[in-house]
Amino acid sequence: MHKKLYLIRHGETEGADAKRYKGHIDVPLSDNGIKQMERLSKYIHQLIAHSSQSTKLNAVYTSDLSRAVKSAEIIARPHGLEPVVMKDLKERNFGLWEGMSFDEIKEKYPDEFQAWADNPVKFSPINGENTIEVRDRAVRAIDKIFADDKAQKIAIVCHGGISRVILCHFLGIPLENIFRIEQDFAAVNIIDLFDGFPVVKLINYRVQSTEHRTQTGKIKNA
Repeated sequence: MHKKLYLIRHGETEGADAKRYKGHIDVPLSDNGIKQMERLSKYIHQLIAHSSQSTKLNAVYTSDLSRAVKSAEIIARPHGLEPVVMKDLKERNFGLWEGMSFDEIKEKYPDEFQAWADNPVKFSPINGENTIEVRDRAVRAIDKIFADDKAQKIAIVCHGGISRVILCHFLGIPLENIFRIEQDFAAVNIIDLFDGFPVVKLINYRVQSTEHRTQTGKIKNA
């Protein structure tokens, strides 16, 4: 059986310029983040219409954090769907680092931060989740979705950290590579699954303000 997965990071959030670790902190989308998701929603709708007989997504899943839920609602709307919330798709828990900026963490916890940056599998944010724990629950969510849902075109709206570990899983690469995979706000990754075998066709694609009409044709077979 052939399934297509649209793995999506939520849109830009309020205060994103401060570059703080939000993790489990529930922050809303910014106005720009809503516009980003609206552009991506149009793009995905057009992409599906150009590439298959079925012109709609069959299911949309989301993290329980509001920035993902709102993003998922925008993605689901043209397809007449209601997003299904799955807590296992939630962003990593950053523990004591939640709400802190990169510079603040480096200043207050320099050794711990550098250890985590150098080896994100062996080390974890203080009192937070380690990368294996995040990967295990993300893969558990993916496995449940594919086991329970017979849908052929599925969107999952989640977070940068979750998308990275899922992509490492599908690509068959070690988790040490998570920071080698960029995941921008409102980016989509496209994965085809043939009887469960994943083929990653697109990574970290963002729709710019005027692109969704022209870019569809460029990767209409993705």
